Amino acid sequence: MSTINSASVKAFFENSLFLAPITSWFFAQLIKAAIMLSGKRRKTAKDVLEALAWRTGGMPSSHSALVTSMATAAVFKEGFDSNVFILSLWFALIVIRDAMGVRRASGIQAHVLNLLGKKVSEKMGIEYHPVKEIHGHTPRQVMVGGLLGIFIAIAYVFL
Repeated sequence: MSTINSASVKAFFENSLFLAPITSWFFAQLIKAAIMLSGKRRKTAKDVLEALAWRTGGMPSSHSALVTSMATAAVFKEGFDSNVFILSLWFALIVIRDAMGVRRASGIQAHVLNLLGKKVSEKMGIEYHPVKEIHGHTPRQVMVGGLLGIFIAIAYVFL
């Protein structure tokens, strides 16, 4: 059993399997925020902070950027036959599938439900509380996020 000391903590934070995914996520969120800020609607400080830290959906997919970066760094550091790469590859495939499929479908359903609830509320005078609309990703958003993650991981591994 290894002990936690300052050298192991330093090695953790210098490891490309840590740095590449977190950097990929950060840049994907930064790009997403820049795209959101370039829109015509006036933005509040809360909108900007939410876009930088937590907004889901949109271009590019930060989910895809993070997991493809992790798998790419793992394959270059550990090899195709390593357990770390195999686990990160399957994890990436599940996350990407979820971002594009399940989360997107549930977000569309929530949007339609909110439209229906609003119409019923207006016509019948019944109070309606909208459900949260979770935004998934289009295939293009996933692809751009994935490519961003791959390129950032390659940069960390080789530069």
